Amino acid sequence: MLLQAALNGPFDKDLHPKLPVSAQELARDAAACVTAGAQAIHVHPRDADGTERLDARVVDAVVTAVRDACGVPVGVSTGAWIEPDLGRRLELIAAWSAPDYASVNLSEAGATDTMRTLLDAGVGIEAGVWSVEDAERLAASGLGDRVTRVLVEPVEVSAGDAVAVVDEIHAALDRLGLTAPRLQHGDGEATWVLLRDAIRRGIDTRIGLEDTVAGPDGARAGNEALVRAARALGAGS
Repeated sequence: MLLQAALNGPFDKDLHPKLPVSAQELARDAAACVTAGAQAIHVHPRDADGTERLDARVVDAVVTAVRDACGVPVGVSTGAWIEPDLGRRLELIAAWSAPDYASVNLSEAGATDTMRTLLDAGVGIEAGVWSVEDAERLAASGLGDRVTRVLVEPVEVSAGDAVAVVDEIHAALDRLGLTAPRLQHGDGEATWVLLRDAIRRGIDTRIGLEDTVAGPDGARAGNEALVRAARALGAGS
């Protein structure tokens, strides 16, 4: 099972003082997380002002710095909020050369075009499936057999509802014949519930400040401590 570390997301240090923003901070955290047991990294690259960017100049430089520091695959986001204009977003993504993979939210307009652009650029796809409807969108794209992995990642679900929601998503993926490897994770209060459930299912998972600022004991923690806690539960083994 793969354990991925999601280091920062679309957040800043108001979320957590240890949240990495610069390329140097991301590289440092990535190296520490790999030493702690992570086997892949997910980052949201920023420019010198701390703004999320999709420009190849920023994305390639950050990914290269992080991968050089940690030695494992590094992926990024294609979130529509980073560049709302779809045409411009695709133009920027097409120029990438460094990312090993990138996440694509199937719920966003232009997801299929984004996936095609990534494939043309030689970048792997993490297909972000938040719901049964997203699973159906992935199947309809015709690209389900070309993704690196499917991210089973319900957004803002309660801890009590989380397992039932992913049960429905997994059933839909099975029904639709989508057999790519699956990485399951949650956010907020569902983070550790869904991480433990991923371990139970024997599938990949992830942890990091993008998903939660607290360890399984509820205490605030940074990325390295979160990875160590996930490993202690059996993730990544």
